[in-house]
Amino acid sequence: MEFFTPLPHDGPANSLGLALVFSSATPLVLLDAGLAVKAASRSFCSAFELDPKTVIDTKLSELGSGEWSVPQLGSLLRATVSGNAAIEAYEFDLVRIGRPTRNLVINAHKLDYVGADEASIAVAVSDMTEMRRAEKIKDDVVREKHVLLQELQHRVANSLQIIASVLMQSARKVQSDEARGHLNDAHHRVMSIATLQRQLAATQSDQVVLRPYFTDLCDSIGASMIFDHAVLKLETIVDDSVTTSDTSVSLGLIVTELVINALKHAFPEKDTIGKITVEYWSRPTGWQLSVADNGVGMPGDAETRKPGLGTGIVDALSKQLDAEVTITDLSPGTRVAVTHVRGRVSDA
Repeated sequence: MEFFTPLPHDGPANSLGLALVFSSATPLVLLDAGLAVKAASRSFCSAFELDPKTVIDTKLSELGSGEWSVPQLGSLLRATVSGNAAIEAYEFDLVRIGRPTRNLVINAHKLDYVGADEASIAVAVSDMTEMRRAEKIKDDVVREKHVLLQELQHRVANSLQIIASVLMQSARKVQSDEARGHLNDAHHRVMSIATLQRQLAATQSDQVVLRPYFTDLCDSIGASMIFDHAVLKLETIVDDSVTTSDTSVSLGLIVTELVINALKHAFPEKDTIGKITVEYWSRPTGWQLSVADNGVGMPGDAETRKPGLGTGIVDALSKQLDAEVTITDLSPGTRVAVTHVRGRVSDA
């Protein structure tokens, strides 16, 4: 148990000092109305390298080499003595010449008890130095990891751009139309991820704003697949939704597959004036992503239609997002919607 520096006289204040010091788990001092020390726990004297014999009747501001002479702390303590305030977690740095600076938190309250002949305040001192140091180390580590993550994202984006370029060059060289189509599709899928990586590298978090992401993605697809933008338009209508990078990867790949599919099949006549619209909205009840065109529509019926690789990718990604795919005949055109409803059993 911690001991205390005894008061020079007996009486109610001495008993109160004993009780306060013995019940304190942190360094504690008892101050009179003039902010002179009436009692101090040995933990206080030991923690701040003070001689217990010289502490009593010394003003707090004069302890040690005057390091406790902090104007704002003195003002707060005087206001506490007058009963106009109480100090709750006042934090300051105790600066001592030739010794490490300590980060302290002060709590002080006026003592009201029967028989008191003068005002007294109890001051508890908590040393937060190690905690603050640990917090700083943690913050530095988090900051360093964030910088490394951004650098990794930049490198991944650059690598994906290189892979996409190689795929495009290969598509131009092959003789087979089927092989060229597959290489072009692979190019767009890689570009979908590369576009996302650029978005992540430009942000300070794992959150992705969907409007610029989808806009950049569709611009990239349109630049390589739409030969006459005056004839065929590709537009995006996206709200202010923000989502995680994992979810945005799946959404971006779905957009890529559906847009590519519409560009390939909705307008077989190259001079047909048409439009493809990518739309996304999110509400408390869920979200929906859709790609609609005003083209020739899907051939055959749902039972006889043979699903391709793109359809399989969209179905798999939608299932991963706990969303349903619906296909609507717009007459003219087709609309494919991927809808997630919040509150399903699978959300729990």
